[in-house]
Amino acid sequence: MTDPQPTAPQRAVMPAHAARRLLELEAETRFTLKDGRIASEAPPDNAPGPLLYMAGGRIWVDETVAPPLLDQLSRLARHETPGSEALSPASLDRCLALLPRAGTPSGGLSYLLPHGTQAPGAARMIASGSAEAENLEARFEREGMPRDLLDLNFRQVADLWPPYCLVVEDGDVAALAFTARRGSRGAELGLVTLPAFRGRGLAGRAVAGWSALPELRELTLFYSTATTNLASQRVAAKLGLPFIGSTWEVARA
Repeated sequence: MTDPQPTAPQRAVMPAHAARRLLELEAETRFTLKDGRIASEAPPDNAPGPLLYMAGGRIWVDETVAPPLLDQLSRLARHETPGSEALSPASLDRCLALLPRAGTPSGGLSYLLPHGTQAPGAARMIASGSAEAENLEARFEREGMPRDLLDLNFRQVADLWPPYCLVVEDGDVAALAFTARRGSRGAELGLVTLPAFRGRGLAGRAVAGWSALPELRELTLFYSTATTNLASQRVAAKLGLPFIGSTWEVARA
């Protein structure tokens, strides 16, 4: 039996038809899809995708799942309501029972990130493609990535995944908002605050800076987080991001 999702920050739920449309676009943004099934995570990662992804009354499965099984799973998912954030979907346990090699499900919360989102406070920010960013990247290439970035798996400049926006204090990267997934119509935010700078509102500044990058102007922007990541949910609440709906993801066992 799956456990209930933690309660998300209280926020008005958008109309079901709008939520469904955005959740479908987010899935299209997050994954490389072939005939409606998941071939891999979307660029720039291109890592293996989950066995199952559920959002807005729809299910996406790995491309190895046979079409008849996908039809069964889809019929179960259609009973779910986009925007619901109370308990785990009623059909999830039945889906897991049908899936071979199903791992533990993990819950997520999805938000729309409006272009030009505002955040309180001031900070020095560096956007990818600027002269400051080129100088910083050259320094990292020359001297190696800083230890605190290496500890967060930013092993080389290519791992910064542009377009990005850095919050910098005294020459050190304090927070980083980067393009974790990018499709033809949408982009998904990736967000990291360095441990020494947490709790100071810098994550919100990085998110706001990323949302204003001109390279993303024609794309729908998404902010998503795990139901267990309360700090990330607080960032979304402080920025006033519209809540789209809950998601479930199942990895291979």
